Amino acid sequence: MQVDVFTDRLFGGNPLAVVLDGGGLADAEMQAIAGEMNLSETTFLFPPTRRDCAARVRIFTPGRELPFAGHPTLGTAWVLASEGRLPPGAKTLALEEGIGPVPVEFEGEPGHPSFVWMRQGDATFGPEIADRGAAARALTVTEDDLLPRAPVQSASTGNSFLFVPLRDRATVDRAALDVHALTTGLGAAAALGVFVFGPDPHPSGARVYSRMFAPHTSGVPEDPATGSASGPLGAYLVRHGLARGEGELSIVSEQGTRMGRQSFVHIRLRAAAGTATDIRVGGGVVPVLEGRLRLP
Repeated sequence: MQVDVFTDRLFGGNPLAVVLDGGGLADAEMQAIAGEMNLSETTFLFPPTRRDCAARVRIFTPGRELPFAGHPTLGTAWVLASEGRLPPGAKTLALEEGIGPVPVEFEGEPGHPSFVWMRQGDATFGPEIADRGAAARALTVTEDDLLPRAPVQSASTGNSFLFVPLRDRATVDRAALDVHALTTGLGAAAALGVFVFGPDPHPSGARVYSRMFAPHTSGVPEDPATGSASGPLGAYLVRHGLARGEGELSIVSEQGTRMGRQSFVHIRLRAAAGTATDIRVGGGVVPVLEGRLRLP
């Protein structure tokens, strides 16, 4: 099955291919299938090895396997529910991924959820990048285009990303990744996906406008919606005072618009003294097509 994730309409969000039975497939075959699908990720379902999980999920980009990813988690959980592969009325489940069990919650009808949430662990942060000019050059912008008093820094709730805050939406749209400048200027941080964002004032509350580049790590030039980056994004915003307030906070990250795949990633967390806990990332899922794979 193929679904669009982090959207409420066809041909928006981030597309995901889900192979309903990965049994008997070799690693090289799964990687070849992911390359054939040519989407940000393709998932393969297996029986769980843990009693507390509904299924084991392996996640492949066109270039490599991932231990964890956001839109594959949400989209795969939605497919399990819509295909009747969960206990009747199930509103919660856990998926067994490379980082361990990932909890998922449904809103709406259990057999056809209107919204899917995943819980992420507390974020960990790397050191701040001292050479802000190198970060700007890697994105083909100037150092003045970086958001003042907001560091360039890596963060992770399972997958690490390099977060680069820019001044505004227009600057985010102008950014273009220069892989040579990235690898020569940022050292070990160059091995990470590069998540750029800018503040996006909106009457409904805290919002950011985002893009994510990873051609140098996963064969994905730009990702329309990155759930595994959105949990640490929320923690980054709290840590550096860009999401203000204490207690329960809701943040929306608009991503993929520049590439014609507008996505809305919803982030909920609890903020206290600059620290984010109880991080959840969610969005809508829309079915697109079903098909049959033929193997040699």
